[in-house]
Amino acid sequence: MAADLLLRARRAIVDGAERSVAVVVRDGVVAEVAAYDADVPAREVVTLADDEVLLPGLVDTHVHVNEPGRTEWEGFATATAAAAAGGVTTIIDMPLNSIPPTTTVAGLDAKRAAAEGRVLVDVGFWGGAVPGNLDDLGPLHDAGVFGFKCFLLDSGVEEFPPLDIDGLDLVLHELARHDALLLVHAEDAAAIHAVQPGPAYADFLASRPRRAEEAAIERVVAAARHTGGRAHVVHLSDADAIPMLQAARADGVRISTETCPHYLTFAAEEIADGATDHKCCPPIRERDNRDRLWAALADGGIDLVVTDHSPCTADLKCGDTGDFAEAWGGIASLELGLPAVWTQARERGHSLADVVHWMAEAPADLVGLHTKGRIAPGAAADLCAFTPDETWVVDPARLHHRNPVTPYSGRTLTGTVRRTWLRGRVVDPDGDGAPQGRLLRRGDA
Repeated sequence: MAADLLLRARRAIVDGAERSVAVVVRDGVVAEVAAYDADVPAREVVTLADDEVLLPGLVDTHVHVNEPGRTEWEGFATATAAAAAGGVTTIIDMPLNSIPPTTTVAGLDAKRAAAEGRVLVDVGFWGGAVPGNLDDLGPLHDAGVFGFKCFLLDSGVEEFPPLDIDGLDLVLHELARHDALLLVHAEDAAAIHAVQPGPAYADFLASRPRRAEEAAIERVVAAARHTGGRAHVVHLSDADAIPMLQAARADGVRISTETCPHYLTFAAEEIADGATDHKCCPPIRERDNRDRLWAALADGGIDLVVTDHSPCTADLKCGDTGDFAEAWGGIASLELGLPAVWTQARERGHSLADVVHWMAEAPADLVGLHTKGRIAPGAAADLCAFTPDETWVVDPARLHHRNPVTPYSGRTLTGTVRRTWLRGRVVDPDGDGAPQGRLLRRGDA
């Protein structure tokens, strides 16, 4: 029987290495990874250019879509177009900043209704853990969320309040019954100082010291140890916390962590005063800290890289005043994650196989999507053609996310995504065709 698609690539990342292959696709699934010149009948044959590398589609487990309720910040149509343009074929949507948040089954239903028929890539959902919704966690788990997200300090939106220490313990106890994962925004409010109004980045950085992350992570480690629950520290920016996490894992505590492209790209010393497009929480720290984050990725101290795409309207970034006290904290980068990380990785001697592990395979495994994030027989034919040597300058007006605000504006990056396939079908982020993305539930292949 003829295959639906045969992709020939002189360079492809397969099983953690670069190889020449022919990828045979049937019914949206990789049926075989054959030799490059294998004679395989197929209805469509695509041969990648010599400057292209075939990668598995990335899996981004930290994306704020914000629809419904704050769709003017971002929405499913624009977010998934940005994902497809950046080689991301699966995203998991955070339970805030939408209204309602995904803290009840009704909130999850509202998310699904907003997304249905409008997504260009596959989309799954996190649930939220907030004070008072302990009885909602089991039903949300049964409804197919991939895990739960909580804050240990003010989230920035009133409909998603933080857990206190007792609440964290209660939630982890409950989630341990389901073997469900808890994602934690780990900063300690007691260690954070008020931001001085004004444009000085140094003042904003000083207001959220490293100790704020470390104190909160200590609490998460203790709670995970005590309850036996599974915890994951999101958007780690403080390299000083990594030894604590490594020691906890060595003791059998079930805890993992991620970092983000902006922490691996930017450095505090390089951020101009008033550059509020760089504001995020926890903050971008110093150059030495950035280098130690990269070292932790290399030795496994950090498990994966996801974008924490957290966009807003341009006015909320306070670009006219440059006031870090008032600006929304969040960075839009869903379309830029792969080239941003690759630009820095290649300078440090890392391979594309490393980047694929951090940004495709490891995030997929975190959420149990073991047929995503890899090129292998039985895996979804979610793929992208990436040019690792092509340089380009970021123009926010040409990006696909809703509001043209990003700290990468004007930055030269290396690597472009030329094509993206979802289950063997090309995804055109600028096209008018019917969206082919699916809404995923935990346990989906």
